[in-house]
Amino acid sequence: MSYLYIDIRDDQWPLVYDEKYNVSFCGFEKLHVFDAKKWRNIIQYLLEANFITQECLVKPLEAKENDLLVVHTKKYLKSLKWSGKVAMIAEVPVVACLPNILVQRAYLKPMRLQTGGSVLAGKLALERGWAINVGGGFHHCSAGRGGGFCAYADITLLIKNLVVHRNVQNAMIVDLDAHQGNGYQRDFLGVPEVYIMDMYNRHIYPKDEEAKRAIRRKIELGNKVEDLEYMLKLRKNLKAALKEFKPDILVYNAGTDVLDSDPLGHMRISEVGIIKRDEFVFEICKEKEIPVVMLTSGGYLRKTARIIADSIMNLKNKGLIGCEPKNKVTDKPDRF
Repeated sequence: MSYLYIDIRDDQWPLVYDEKYNVSFCGFEKLHVFDAKKWRNIIQYLLEANFITQECLVKPLEAKENDLLVVHTKKYLKSLKWSGKVAMIAEVPVVACLPNILVQRAYLKPMRLQTGGSVLAGKLALERGWAINVGGGFHHCSAGRGGGFCAYADITLLIKNLVVHRNVQNAMIVDLDAHQGNGYQRDFLGVPEVYIMDMYNRHIYPKDEEAKRAIRRKIELGNKVEDLEYMLKLRKNLKAALKEFKPDILVYNAGTDVLDSDPLGHMRISEVGIIKRDEFVFEICKEKEIPVVMLTSGGYLRKTARIIADSIMNLKNKGLIGCEPKNKVTDKPDRF
């Protein structure tokens, strides 16, 4: 069994978070538009609303080298011991000047913890019908290459662990972050058991044509797309995707950088639009009895933390998530 697969109590929610998710480069993280404390703020809003208690949360284990080698090459992991390489991935050039021991502690360790959270959330989704990692969604990282603030390929790791340790046969990735998810796409090129639906702004990073070959349902949007067009295309395409393919689990990369005025997404989706988007994905999964695991991914405005918290509370209010345990899933023999 995977070291990262821990069991949780029946009274805990499959809501995965650790205070150590948050990134701190002695203040240098403020040089990137990303809110490095987004994850803490999401939980803070949920606590202030009396929606959860600290005891409800599930703390993951950090993904160690052996866990990461399930997907990553030794060469890539070794390259992260050079601060210059990490600076390019984190998009904070000054990081190149910092001792690597500090870079490991301040940035890479939180990323490994979030990666462990994604892997655990996959297991919990099978057991409970849903799970949310309040972090993760590093969709620009592949086995041998990081980028776009993504140092570890948590989505690929999540799925590969389910294949090996839970005998999952088919998985679907629904990526609604504003950017193309080129990392896991490169990892799953030529893998028919993984169906990828990606809806993104075609005018922004990464514009990875090679990776696009892995996308089975590609919805390329323009700048300034608003709620009506966005929701119509989402509803039409996700319904069609689930007619074409019957997944054992759906991995939902729920980036909030589609939000109006986000500095990197260049789209115009409202706060209500994001909440309705998440609701639709969970609704269709519940209707079709497909376990769903949500990762928070990109989102570069301070207010996105509150929107994510509001969306999680809305999912509960609509009866789409709760802490009632399903039948426990036991270990299954390895397929490979």
